[in-house]
Amino acid sequence: MNRRRAVLQVVGGNKIYGGVHAIEGIDFDLFPGEVHALAGENGAGKSTLCKAIAGAIRLTSGDILVDGKRVDFEQPRDALAAGICMVYQETSLVPTMTVAQNIELGNEKLLTRFRTLNIRAQQLLQSLNFQVDPTTPVALLGTAKKQMVEIARAIHNNARIIIFDEPTASLTPEEIVHFFRLVRNLRTRGVAIIYISHALEESLQIANRITVLRDGRSVITAPASTLSRDALVQHMIGRPIVQAICGRNSKGASPRRKKVLTVENVTMGMVVKNMSFSVYAGEVVGIAGLIGSGRTEIARIIFGVLKRNLVNGGIIRLRGRPIRYRVPRQAIDDGIAYITEDRKADGFFETMTVDDNVYIGKLATKRGFTHLLSHARRSKLANYWIERLKINALQRKARIIELSGGNQQKVALAKSLVQDPSIVIFDEPTRGVDVGTIPHINEEIRRLAEQGKAVVVISSYLPEILAVSDRILVARAGQIVAEFNAEEATQDKILYAAVH
Repeated sequence: MNRRRAVLQVVGGNKIYGGVHAIEGIDFDLFPGEVHALAGENGAGKSTLCKAIAGAIRLTSGDILVDGKRVDFEQPRDALAAGICMVYQETSLVPTMTVAQNIELGNEKLLTRFRTLNIRAQQLLQSLNFQVDPTTPVALLGTAKKQMVEIARAIHNNARIIIFDEPTASLTPEEIVHFFRLVRNLRTRGVAIIYISHALEESLQIANRITVLRDGRSVITAPASTLSRDALVQHMIGRPIVQAICGRNSKGASPRRKKVLTVENVTMGMVVKNMSFSVYAGEVVGIAGLIGSGRTEIARIIFGVLKRNLVNGGIIRLRGRPIRYRVPRQAIDDGIAYITEDRKADGFFETMTVDDNVYIGKLATKRGFTHLLSHARRSKLANYWIERLKINALQRKARIIELSGGNQQKVALAKSLVQDPSIVIFDEPTRGVDVGTIPHINEEIRRLAEQGKAVVVISSYLPEILAVSDRILVARAGQIVAEFNAEEATQDKILYAAVH
């Protein structure tokens, strides 16, 4: 592979934010028809490096070479003109535009019929095996389908270099298989791919080479065939890791106590159909299922974000009392917290600091509300949650959007947990989070249950569901179709129930 000329090189790349190196002295190269994976913990510099390559940010120092020639991208359009396209972890689509319009965005002709636009988008989506209606506004799509539109847009732009940042985080196992087939087809066509994923098994499976970053520096670049998952983890965190996912302790779960939440035959359109289950204090209930099974929707119905059918919509009981929230504020007042799967859209205020986000979370409660804002109270609350959740606080004054994905997720958790809820619903709590951060989040989930709180965890990652749950529910086609105790559950049983 090295006999060919690199299509892309980064030489001595440095990016400094507020005196702190996000990346330092990075050397990186990419060859035509190669999948070069980037691995590393959140904050290691993976996204920073790729954003510089894609023209979203500019390096403080160092050079980027395309086909051996130095380039200086001032904006993503310049990188796109050079054949470089990035599919972001947090989608960059325009919510008010349709799928077809987003795919065509940046390449519009002066006169284009909507019918022609939709037909072209439909043909592209079908060729990629993506089941997405091109006429649908992006705002109405779920996270997984937004990711599909991002990928389709990259393919439509005929990019020579495609950067995938956590492309499979919201895809089902079947969709991941189709995506890998797509990546291999692109590779045979000579497209060079940079692949970022916290699912290390995926990188080992799909990549030709893997570069590991740690603390903004390159640690190792080696052929994927010479590396193992354990070796990658050791390079990423600088030491061996005994267990990537912290599960239930050896003493087992707390004994089941009072029933605090009951969902009885809840129905919402064609998405949730007669769904029923119960949650008890002091336990973690995992909800598994494919995307579209109604698992996220039931959580949002409970929290008052979505409304169940007015007639024959079922009943939700909180400690025996029927509830139907008009707005989430009422759920917060009743001690319910919902930590969203889409942290960028719903999880925090991205232009504010860690301190401000945590303080606002507290102000949203009856007990925390005050007409007089206290800087001392704000700092005290933030200090506690930064320590408890191990949030990287090197840049306390930095906006949340400038933090790594893992630290953003921890801020989203802190903003809800500061409210001291009695029922906590986690929706994809470790999506886009590195192997070093996952144990911290799962420890927190177990800690909440041990404190007597009722915890619900919705996750597409079955090892996580198996590790943290006392009971596991399986959703399919808007209903709960199976229930397993932690001791009897296996990935095969859960998948079989979710599909058949």
